[in-house]
Amino acid sequence: MAQYNLLLLPGDGIGPEVMGQVERIIAWLNKQGGNTFTTETDLVGGCAYDAHGQAISDATIDKALAADAVILGAVGGPKWDGIGYDVRPEAGLLRLRKDLQLFANLRPAVCFDALADASSLKRELVEGLDIMIVRELTGGVYFGEPRGITDLGNGQRRGVNTQVYDTFEIERVARVAFDLARKRGNRVTSVEKRNVMESGLLWNEDVTALHSRDYSDVTLDHMLADNCGMQLVRTPKQFDVLVTDNLFGDMLSDVAAMLTGSLGMLPSASLGEADRDGKRKALYEPVHGSAPDIAGQGLANPIATILSFGMALRYSFDMGAQADMIDQAIENVLTSGKRTADIMQDGMTAVSTTEMGDAILSELDALTS
Repeated sequence: MAQYNLLLLPGDGIGPEVMGQVERIIAWLNKQGGNTFTTETDLVGGCAYDAHGQAISDATIDKALAADAVILGAVGGPKWDGIGYDVRPEAGLLRLRKDLQLFANLRPAVCFDALADASSLKRELVEGLDIMIVRELTGGVYFGEPRGITDLGNGQRRGVNTQVYDTFEIERVARVAFDLARKRGNRVTSVEKRNVMESGLLWNEDVTALHSRDYSDVTLDHMLADNCGMQLVRTPKQFDVLVTDNLFGDMLSDVAAMLTGSLGMLPSASLGEADRDGKRKALYEPVHGSAPDIAGQGLANPIATILSFGMALRYSFDMGAQADMIDQAIENVLTSGKRTADIMQDGMTAVSTTEMGDAILSELDALTS
């Protein structure tokens, strides 16, 4: 038995509401015996700016570095639209990724059978869908230099962002993808734009070399990013693990998100390099945003945040059985017809954020009785 420390960062908008349901799941697990969790809560995003004048404080970063894992809710909202770029709510999330060196973002796109009809695609295209998108998170065009906006005079300006990758950045995220594939369908699709971008050509060549050297047992395909976007909405079940850069991963994972019926259903994990003991710095968060328009109304869907905690159990604490149980409890609740507003369908039962938490806890009790 072990005790782990979690740093909870609820953030803005609906973040505190959905995080509250995760805290209930944590409390339930602690009562079951075995590994237990202690939690500490702090600020990130707009609420941190209101309190400290910055999107995350140095003290909070120190807590994140010391924690066994960080669970985040959501950041941002129109309240902070007019503040400086370097202190905007999203800067807190970017700093967490940078300071914890979280280079690999895992975004599963799993379609629960009960929600197949809520997808924008036909049921037969998404039923049984289970894709893992591995996105490089700390390099590429979002961090490359030079960057900025230059005044050219005569009313003209120029915006510059630089797409740049080194071999070690490509190889380390590709290793994560290959290792995941070995535990899944044993297929990796590497996505880039080698036909028009030198960084894409390097990506293609480095992934190919790594595959030949260390992962020849895994099936590897290459696909151009624009084609991948089309294929995700044409025949999404052809994919097992996708690995791609920061920019394309950002876009393609949102495309994949809508295949499942709702952004409110999708979790994510951001992982750092494994240390000598195999432990990684890690941040877990739902894919959805802060949804300030529904904050405080009990309408938010907590499932993505609960599933994000499930990913923490799986990838940070080797508690796969407990993660599977949470997945099954959620599947059972959805099969019973309970729905929050974002996934509501005709004939189903509308429930609030807290009522969805109640239902999941009830199913967990049933699974362990």
